[in-house]
Amino acid sequence: MEGKPITPAPNTSNLSASPESDQQVLQIWGREPLKGHVKISGAKNSALVVMAGALLCSDDCRLRNVPSLVDVALMAQILAAVGVKIEQNADVLEINASQLIDAQAPYELVSQLRASFFIIGPLLARLGFAKVPLPGGCAIGARPVELHVRGLQALGAEVHIDHGTVHAYVKGPNKRLKGAKIYLDYPSVGATETLMMAATLAEGETVIENAAQEPEVADLANFCRAMGAKIQGAGTNTIVISGVPKLHSVDYPIIPDRIEAGTFLVAGAITHSEISLSPIIPDHLTAVIAKLQTMGAKIIVESPDIMRIVPGRTHSATDIETLPYPGFPTDMQAQFMALLTLSEGDSIIKETVFENRLRHVAELNRMGADIRVKGNVAVVRGVARLSGAPVIATDLRASAALVLAGLAADGVTTISSLQHLDRGYEQLEVKLQKLGAKLQRVKEGEPANAEAPVEPVRSGLK
Repeated sequence: MEGKPITPAPNTSNLSASPESDQQVLQIWGREPLKGHVKISGAKNSALVVMAGALLCSDDCRLRNVPSLVDVALMAQILAAVGVKIEQNADVLEINASQLIDAQAPYELVSQLRASFFIIGPLLARLGFAKVPLPGGCAIGARPVELHVRGLQALGAEVHIDHGTVHAYVKGPNKRLKGAKIYLDYPSVGATETLMMAATLAEGETVIENAAQEPEVADLANFCRAMGAKIQGAGTNTIVISGVPKLHSVDYPIIPDRIEAGTFLVAGAITHSEISLSPIIPDHLTAVIAKLQTMGAKIIVESPDIMRIVPGRTHSATDIETLPYPGFPTDMQAQFMALLTLSEGDSIIKETVFENRLRHVAELNRMGADIRVKGNVAVVRGVARLSGAPVIATDLRASAALVLAGLAADGVTTISSLQHLDRGYEQLEVKLQKLGAKLQRVKEGEPANAEAPVEPVRSGLK
């Protein structure tokens, strides 16, 4: 079976969502028990940055276990726009960046995807110059690029921002970046990944201190090492990169998505259902597992990549503070808030990573939750029941939280603004239906029909 080539879209205005997802709603009939096994897809946040990392290599790269998502489709379009040849075959991407034709990414695409800014490091390393518009994505916080810019400047690049575009170039006859010692004021995942990629082809040694330790950073480092990069310490707070002149072809599998796995663990807990999931990497889920156990669930690791949740009869209240890895992940905050709405007692959630990541509170309260917010702190008082209601998804993880709440609520929950959900979860409702959940997508305004089949999500990857 031949792969499908991905070329720049002549009209990119419809790429912010899967086809018609902004005109669809998801209807969920709650309080259905779940049972069975769910397959966890490749990690979205790894796939996006590894796709950008393929720009470092002038030979063929094959990525396996790539999830079919709107964000992945957008990144593929961005790479195609700068001259990369990409072919998709199921969950495999064939990428060839030997003929980069441009170092300027199109605003129409970059403005929709935060992860698109990752390409500035590889483009600068390969070509000696790059122009990348300031990125977009979920409206969950400022997420500035100052750390990226200062790090690239430390590596010898001239960088300035003009009319919303970051211009970066390297002076000198060979246009190569120079190794440097970089301290990050905050362990930013994006800055760590951008600078690590830029340093792989730089002259000399680069040391990144206070680096992000997330599994996705380690996955990117492993990908680069598989191409011949010299990187040590990824997954710790100090990463050392010894630059090499060239990288070679690679066949690389993306790690399982720890956030999707955590979301399904919460799905089991909130519906009081025993389910199993694989493939997973248990070490990536330490903080999530610890909180679920504190709330009364049993987590059983049945093999190195299979996990099962056995929920308790009730959920105990607990406090959560989001922190950089290995702390509790901000990407699981909304899902746990949904679970804590049905816990016994009061819980306190403190969001320290993104300033606008509590907008799902109003929607959960619409379903009968008792949540009060002051600043970046939410106080969740457990209630006996949630009730189905029409709600609006405000960002990617808020979407997942509303799905989880709908699974546990009395009656029908109708979720709109599904474009957020389609950015980060591959076939979420199809996977839930296979576990026994009752849910469906319909066009907005259509009456509920519990017997209608689930319509699969289409990512827009062409």
